[in-house]
Amino acid sequence: MTIAILLVLHLLAALIWVGGMFFAHSALRPTAAEVLQPPERLTLLCGVFKRFFIWVKVSIVVLYVTGFGLISLMGSQAKLGGHVHAMVLLAVVMTVIFGYIYARPFKKLKLAVADKHWPVGAQGLGQIRALMLTNLVLGIVTVVIGAGGRYF
Repeated sequence: MTIAILLVLHLLAALIWVGGMFFAHSALRPTAAEVLQPPERLTLLCGVFKRFFIWVKVSIVVLYVTGFGLISLMGSQAKLGGHVHAMVLLAVVMTVIFGYIYARPFKKLKLAVADKHWPVGAQGLGQIRALMLTNLVLGIVTVVIGAGGRYF
């Protein structure tokens, strides 16, 4: 039962993080760019990311706790397949990228929106977009590895 609970929580956290990135990158931002002027678009996306990044931080904690909990219950890293090692590596890379997004371009976006410096905000948003796409691709690869890794 413990493994089932950990696995469900792990999958939900991955769904929130990767699904949120997919939505933000593929639906929200392009639509906002089509219908909103820079001040409204940057203000909207800053607010959306402020809320989404809270969920990302919670998801990261849940992913690490449940991931290492599952590894521990299943017999340690040495007994698990290469796909588990790959997921851990990708999780670390994604976490570092998110940490950078949060500390640099998101901070830049928030300050620019507060000061109404729209070109600077647009630069921050562009950096977030590029890094989020990188994390989205890594997240999708991680999901593929997690879902089918033992069968490849």
